[in-house]
Amino acid sequence: MTGSFKLWRAAAAVFVFINVAGAGYAIAMGETMHAAVHVGLLVLGYLGWQFGPWKRRETVPPAQLPDPRVEYLQQSVDAMALEVERIGEAQRFNEKLRAEQGEKPPLKKDQ
Repeated sequence: MTGSFKLWRAAAAVFVFINVAGAGYAIAMGETMHAAVHVGLLVLGYLGWQFGPWKRRETVPPAQLPDPRVEYLQQSVDAMALEVERIGEAQRFNEKLRAEQGEKPPLKKDQ
């Protein structure tokens, strides 16, 4: 979470706490209009949170056509992978030739 998000989240928690506590206090004191204002603020805050401009930014952008640079990069990575595989095969072949022409590995003393 970013610092800005944490700050807004804390502010929202304080807003909700103050209005819930204020509505409860107003009801206990018999002030119905005061309690209605707190409930109205809670409803407006909820609606603002649900339909605020930040909700529009969360939508996923439409799919874009593939970028030719990405395709070129993918082809380059595939070509490098193929070359690395060829190098590995050459090394395995050389090791096999060395093993056939040179000395065999020494036997363990246990055998």
